[in-house]
Amino acid sequence: MALDLSSLKKALACLESALQVATPGKMEAFDEDLQDVVKAGIIQNFEFCYELCWKFLQRWIALNKSPEDAEPRTRKDLFRMAARYGLIKNPLAWFEYSAARNLTVHTYDQVKADTVGKAKAAVPFLDDAKYLLAQLEALND
Repeated sequence: MALDLSSLKKALACLESALQVATPGKMEAFDEDLQDVVKAGIIQNFEFCYELCWKFLQRWIALNKSPEDAEPRTRKDLFRMAARYGLIKNPLAWFEYSAARNLTVHTYDQVKADTVGKAKAAVPFLDDAKYLLAQLEALND
């Protein structure tokens, strides 16, 4: 059974678009309110894409390896397993994305939110999430 990856593709395209708007030179042209809206968009897209990624990892493992393996004790275990199967490159990077996601979801601190919005997590995450998508597409039956 093949996974329908259309939601992940669309979500990653939205994150990429939001990040392109936030490039140096463009953001300075916006007033402070619009800059806040762009940052919020990046954060929301990052959170949504992150959630989709780990859920697709679970689905792929359940379908292609075993349902028991798809229910690891922690998300870190899931990322380690995904790296063993070649779905992601580096589980440590995914640990950092998880921490960044938790900061933005559970904290309303602007400095912490800016950390995600300013390429500390969102830009490298996009590259790694695109890699995951490519692996899922290549392995999709």
